[in-house]
Amino acid sequence: MAKELDGEPKGDGVRVAIAISRFNEEITLRLLEGALMAMQEHHIEDDNLTLAWVPGAFELPLIASTLTKTGNYDAIVCLGVVIKGETAHFEHISTQAAAGIEAVSRETGIPVMFGVQTTYTTEQAMERSGGTKGNRGYDVTVAALTMVDVLKQARGEIDPPA
Repeated sequence: MAKELDGEPKGDGVRVAIAISRFNEEITLRLLEGALMAMQEHHIEDDNLTLAWVPGAFELPLIASTLTKTGNYDAIVCLGVVIKGETAHFEHISTQAAAGIEAVSRETGIPVMFGVQTTYTTEQAMERSGGTKGNRGYDVTVAALTMVDVLKQARGEIDPPA
């Protein structure tokens, strides 16, 4: 029978940093509430949590890279909101934030999660930050904890589920 690696969102002893954008702060604060709720539900201790504020989504990859290089974190959760306006700025910021966050994760082997909403309207962003569509801050945090667990299994640090 094949060996199966299947992560679960376990928080005990896991060290997490949340990199969060101040741009569209009314919405990013709602994402942060969701992320903190996930941390509490999965038993992340306050001493194992760091919040790092940056001006906007474009700056998330740099702070994520800096945080991963400290060796102090098992995962980084990046939260931000980019809402389409009347110019191509939306496409450039969204693309660079996504590519930068993915690159940091791949280069470091640490889960660096893309919790940046890229929506067409403020209403869509509100719906996805504690509204009718859930809270992406919560969802991406649970995904980060799941990735930490499955990576520990893949690296042989813990046994996979039986």
